[in-house]
Amino acid sequence: MKQLAIVFTHMPHGRASGREALDLALLSASYDIPTQCFFVGDGVYQLLSEQAPSQIEARDYIATFKALPMYDVEQIWVCQQSLQQRGLSADDLLMPVKVLTQQQLTEQLNGIQQVLTF
Repeated sequence: MKQLAIVFTHMPHGRASGREALDLALLSASYDIPTQCFFVGDGVYQLLSEQAPSQIEARDYIATFKALPMYDVEQIWVCQQSLQQRGLSADDLLMPVKVLTQQQLTEQLNGIQQVLTF
């Protein structure tokens, strides 16, 4: 079966792409499609802990990322450079992730048959 990579590249609020990508990850995994999630650029903000979307009247879907391992989506990759450029570390994120360099992320993505970027 083909593997699926979902790449998160945008901030979580102000557009629906993050929520849609998360929904896709959960849905594809529920159909036993091997799914990996990648967070690059502003996409690292998707996993930032202690967000308060209700203050801007946005839907709070961020906690749902914690459900990914329950759906067997255990390969959650975050770009080290993206974190550093934003003054963040893996400790600032709401769940355990694997932090990789840009080169390692590229190598990982090159091994996946289907890549969808949000």
